[in-house]
Amino acid sequence: MTMLVKTKSSRGWVRDVFTMRCVKAMTPALCGLLLGTAMTAQQTPVPLASPANFGSASNAAPQRGVQEGIAVDFAIRSSGKSAKIQEGDDVTFRFTVTDTSTGTPVTGARPAAWMDVQRSKQTSSNGCAEKIKEFLSGSVLSRPELDLNAFYVLALNQDATVSVIDPLFGYADSKLLAMVGLKSPGMDWMLSEDESRLFVSMPSAGQVAVIDTVSWKVLSNIDVGLNPTRLAMQPDGHYLWVSYGSDEHGVGGVAAIAIPEMKVAARIPTGRGSHEIAFSSDSRVAVVTNHDENTASIIDVWKLAKTSDIAVGKHPKSIAYSSKSKLVYVANEDDGSIDVIDPAQAKSVARVAVDSGVASIRFAPGGQLAFIANPKANKVQILDAATNRIVQTANIPNGPYEIAFTETLAYIATRSGESVQMIPLNQVGHNGEQIPAADFPGGQNPIGKIAMASLGSAIVEAPGGSAVLVANSNDKTIYYYKEGMAAPMGNFSNYGQEPRAVLVVDRSLREHGAGVYETTARVRNAGLHEVAFLLDSPRVVQCFQLPVDVNPAIAHASVQTTKIQALLESHTMDVGEKTRLRFRLTDATSGEARIGLKDVRVLTVLAPGIWQHRYVASPAADGIYEIDFSAPERGVYYVYLESATLGLSFGNPQYVVLEAHEAAKEAQK
Repeated sequence: MTMLVKTKSSRGWVRDVFTMRCVKAMTPALCGLLLGTAMTAQQTPVPLASPANFGSASNAAPQRGVQEGIAVDFAIRSSGKSAKIQEGDDVTFRFTVTDTSTGTPVTGARPAAWMDVQRSKQTSSNGCAEKIKEFLSGSVLSRPELDLNAFYVLALNQDATVSVIDPLFGYADSKLLAMVGLKSPGMDWMLSEDESRLFVSMPSAGQVAVIDTVSWKVLSNIDVGLNPTRLAMQPDGHYLWVSYGSDEHGVGGVAAIAIPEMKVAARIPTGRGSHEIAFSSDSRVAVVTNHDENTASIIDVWKLAKTSDIAVGKHPKSIAYSSKSKLVYVANEDDGSIDVIDPAQAKSVARVAVDSGVASIRFAPGGQLAFIANPKANKVQILDAATNRIVQTANIPNGPYEIAFTETLAYIATRSGESVQMIPLNQVGHNGEQIPAADFPGGQNPIGKIAMASLGSAIVEAPGGSAVLVANSNDKTIYYYKEGMAAPMGNFSNYGQEPRAVLVVDRSLREHGAGVYETTARVRNAGLHEVAFLLDSPRVVQCFQLPVDVNPAIAHASVQTTKIQALLESHTMDVGEKTRLRFRLTDATSGEARIGLKDVRVLTVLAPGIWQHRYVASPAADGIYEIDFSAPERGVYYVYLESATLGLSFGNPQYVVLEAHEAAKEAQK
């Protein structure tokens, strides 16, 4: 076994901000190259027969677009009661992408999509490409009505609330999109497979809250029993499992909630003490630990019944399933052991000796290497599931207790230290070799210093990869860390709330079947709209029509009374270069200049919402207001204006997008 070697992380200011706003993995240069290429082949969407099992409202017939030998079939499904799509409906957007010559689905793609008001009666290929180019490259007033590539950051708070933060576009007076109230403080949470529902266990209420992740409303509270805590979703997504505590007779166990019906299908007593849950990859077997019984219960998921109990070490604390070995690993806190269970045969097949004091066991991507955090011994041990042996050990100070992963790094939170430790995954699993590591500050206070701990994770991978979000309860802040940096790039305020755990709801298009990409969003306004679709490789740009009817049940707000016109020579600049940003404010109806205002303020935001700065604009002639802006680093910046005198808030839809480049590096290309 080897020791950890400490190294300094480099401050490589590599920014891939377009991973959040462009086509996930694309750079600004690649976006420009893509969008600057002429369109060819068939461009006009044509009616298409409705895909099987996917209904469409009568005013939004399925459509097809073909380009470069790729067919994109567009269809929608609405949650509304009307036969037509109406404003305020929650709509699922589906794009099915296939190769026209072979009929083969185009899998593993990274498409992007937006919905905006249709500006002309006819959709042309050039018009569609120009519209997408505006969304990506920063033309004035280019914000789409719906960005179908968004994500939200959620915080499970110390009190009975869940914060929903929009990292980029929630910048009206705050980034807080919603605050969801619960019956009592949450302990654990879990997203449904399609991320349309968020489940939160509430021990004091004896219930699990079901939250709609489009409306951010609590749909129901499911009665589970005494002290529901741990949540776990089986791989096929059919049942959500909830552990419940012991009653006066010493009986505890798990409840299975049927996702389609949103109700308890069975309560299965397993034993005394807290419970952790793991599943076989085929969802046929659940393994449930019983902390005070020193056992693990085997549950037949199809029968919803316990079939046997297996003796394990003293006080099982954590559990994990290896996709590599197809075995379940139970980490026992007090006697220094890992029990290896074959769920198919319902028996223990091995026991691995480790140090006592284990807090958690987690498998890295690939399912072969397990990281075992031990705050008592101040170390992390690495177990190889191929041999069921400990192959490496890293000394981690300040009580390592939680482990999270990206594709390249393991992140380790500690109970009494402010820093987050990082271990490169390509440096572990090599028996006899030292483990290099680096760290970054995870805030001003220790991450593990929490008055009431949660079972949710304090560190999660951020959308786009190569980055994580870190919840620091005492700082009342969520930090955004990009791999390769010496410190977090920025943070999201939690508005006075103490975040005990953090989670991401990814609203971007995701593959839900071979070549089928979907997301769900709420349509806001009535009128004829276009849905713009972009595929990076192979290169496809398509626009589809989507009529949205007026909903008579919705009260309509007044129109915008002030027009903002950006007077800019260019939407690009060099990092560090002082640029004068000038805006003309006029009455939207009469065109009269809005002069003499002393409360025009400007907000600049670095995508995806990780840095911001506010300015007071200076008045110039003819209703023009200006600031001097210098971009601190490479990236895409959003610029918003507000004026209390005009009733103009940062949340108004008139904003400007700028792009900053590193001049020296760009000149070398």
